[in-house]
Amino acid sequence: MSTPPGWNAPPPGWDQPPQQWQQQWQQHWQPPVEDTTWAVLAHLSFFAFGLIAPLVIYLVKKDESAFTRHHAAEALNFHLTLLIATIASVVLMLVLVGFVTYPLVVVAAVVIHAIAALKAHSGEWYDPPFTIRFVR
Repeated sequence: MSTPPGWNAPPPGWDQPPQQWQQQWQQHWQPPVEDTTWAVLAHLSFFAFGLIAPLVIYLVKKDESAFTRHHAAEALNFHLTLLIATIASVVLMLVLVGFVTYPLVVVAAVVIHAIAALKAHSGEWYDPPFTIRFVR
């Protein structure tokens, strides 16, 4: 069995499945401050730079840090999901439903990006809910 990039192999004789030892390892591992900073910026870019910033962070940092890559990819995926939801809401405004769904999309975007930024700052791996995974 091959080990994913950025992970160490389990100790010899450890009979737990790889996913379990990865979760236990993550509980004791803290990413470098630079990695958490880039991860937080990827999520907070929603408020200033939109879709471009997480894409740039993903492309520049994807080979340097698994933590930054994960958060940049999740931020990019969430941005793309929000774009689809926004377009759907605008179309639904023709039948008045979009006037309800659009504010819900905006509030969900702000809350989920804030939670994701806090999780990234604390060194946690976070997968935002309601996200279509386009980029891994």
